[in-house]
Amino acid sequence: MELSVACLPDAAALFFAGGIALLYHLFIARRRKLCPLRTVQGVASAARKDWVASVVRGRDGILGVQTLRNSTMVASFMASTSSVLALGVLSLAASAGDRTGAWRLLHIFGTPSPDLLVFKVLALLLVLFFAFFCFASSIRLYGHAGFMIGTCSAPGEEERRIHVSAACLEQAARQFHLGMRAFYFLVPLVLWLFGPVFLALGAMGMLLALYRLDRMPSGVERGKLELPCRKDIDCRG
Repeated sequence: MELSVACLPDAAALFFAGGIALLYHLFIARRRKLCPLRTVQGVASAARKDWVASVVRGRDGILGVQTLRNSTMVASFMASTSSVLALGVLSLAASAGDRTGAWRLLHIFGTPSPDLLVFKVLALLLVLFFAFFCFASSIRLYGHAGFMIGTCSAPGEEERRIHVSAACLEQAARQFHLGMRAFYFLVPLVLWLFGPVFLALGAMGMLLALYRLDRMPSGVERGKLELPCRKDIDCRG
């Protein structure tokens, strides 16, 4: 009973951080659906489709190979980083019992608890494993996209090949995006080690930073990319 009461601030901070993160990503998903021009993800998605069409039609095959290679290398690096960090967290968890005094000094607000510390470390591990899975899936899909783009198509099948290749590339980019989101939210989870207040503050600060990263600058002109927007939505600004 005492442990349950002591964990209430941490539970409240965790639900608050998870709730505002969910609401934010629902907001971004809706904005991307209604008007892609106002989100970086929407603009990048349209650019990827144009890029696939350009490579398939033979305009710049060398640049296409280099771009896919660079994307695969970045995803491989992030997957390796995720696994190294996960091993570091595991070693930290293994020696947590010998460092109880240090953990109590780190826990500035709230009541420190060994059981709660184990839960926090487990949360870090789950996020790192999720990031590794996303980056590994991204590598696999980038490989599939490379084969699809480089395959010779029969006469009249070029548009279908472009559509399928762009869909595979889009899925690879989405997996990489999810992995990066998991990395971003490691920051508030690490701050959680110092107390529930830092978790809530870290989540709010991270979402403010993500909003600046996810929205396009207000001066972007509509005619640069062919991005469909609903007629009842103002895509400017």
